[in-house]
Amino acid sequence: MKLVVITGCLGFIGSYVTRQALHRGWKVYGIDKCTYASNSELLDEFNLNSNFTFLKEDIASLESLPDCDYVINTAAETHVGNSIIDSKDFIHANVDGVKNLLDLIRNKPDNICKKPVFFHFSTDEVYGDIKIGSHTEKDVLNPSNPYSASKASSDMLIKAWARTYGVEYVILRPTNNYGIYQHYEKLIPLSIKLLGWNKKIRLHDAGEPVRNWLHASDTANAVITIIESGKVNEIYNVAGSFEQKNKDTVKKIIKEYVGTDENWEEYVDLGHTRPGQDVRYSLDDTKLRSLGWKPQANFDLEISKIVKFYKERFYW
Repeated sequence: MKLVVITGCLGFIGSYVTRQALHRGWKVYGIDKCTYASNSELLDEFNLNSNFTFLKEDIASLESLPDCDYVINTAAETHVGNSIIDSKDFIHANVDGVKNLLDLIRNKPDNICKKPVFFHFSTDEVYGDIKIGSHTEKDVLNPSNPYSASKASSDMLIKAWARTYGVEYVILRPTNNYGIYQHYEKLIPLSIKLLGWNKKIRLHDAGEPVRNWLHASDTANAVITIIESGKVNEIYNVAGSFEQKNKDTVKKIIKEYVGTDENWEEYVDLGHTRPGQDVRYSLDDTKLRSLGWKPQANFDLEISKIVKFYKERFYW
């Protein structure tokens, strides 16, 4: 049995990791600041499990960590558009918050038990975009916007704390995640919400940017796979190898929502551009697959479930 701290446990990816850990009988100490992107309804589910303990706290002001095997950090500000408007919260959570967690780990007394491994969620965006081919874990970081810059900064802090203080770590760099309970600011749930409001879906840069899609359950399985392998001081990409243009993603959503994509252009607004827009993300996750991980979810099958889920719920 593992003892894990999961920060951001009520967030989208954090909740999937929490569920997977509890399913395996691990003890989970969940920490969440309960921001706008947190789903407090999940507490009703998690609190039914006697292995779950919850603390409402900001990782940047957290003063202590319980003894554990891993600190799995999914807490972060993640919406690129918000970071372009104002990056303050992104520096606070993604840089200051990570530094605080690293210091709490390195300062834990080691006369009781071994210090925990810091398992950090990064992003494919730290590499910047790539028109042809795929990024490997050895590629130079080249972030394009304030969000990805803050995540690249935290990755560098981790590497420095490992070298200077001996903090053990795992860095996971996933591609675009999707699934049920994702906050509606993200492309898939936002598109469904706008269709329900009879509003047009604003697709940046004519919907041409390409994204690689990975179900959050597969991402959570990647976490379990790495932890059970015992590997530390490693960086892993996780992708799933399914990519498509944003306009093709939206076309599939429209088809599920209205029954056809024949006149999909009527439901979208192609007249918007985003500063610092990356044209394509792509990761080589051969290293992770060598541990026995492989994706299970099929995007074209899952999108039907996701559209149905959000279509039946009203979100402001």
